Amino acid sequence: MPATPATETWVPNYRLDMMGEPCPYPAVATLEAMPQLAPGEILEVISDCPQSINNIPLDAKNHGYEVLAIEQDGPTIRYLIRR
Repeated sequence: MPATPATETWVPNYRLDMMGEPCPYPAVATLEAMPQLAPGEILEVISDCPQSINNIPLDAKNHGYEVLAIEQDGPTIRYLIRR
């Protein structure tokens, strides 16, 4: 499934900056944050952990959340996840 371009008009309600945190912390923190969002709200997760590209989208989908976008810019990966 191709990543959606950043030109979409999704505006995240919250940002979770996990730069410098080793895996599995970005994925764990994402799953801890998601239930605090109201349905339809969007969490932006920023991570530089290479493993997170495997963990975060899969964990989000397994918990019933919608992965709107995954954007990679060098070592930085940005996720947009909707509750």
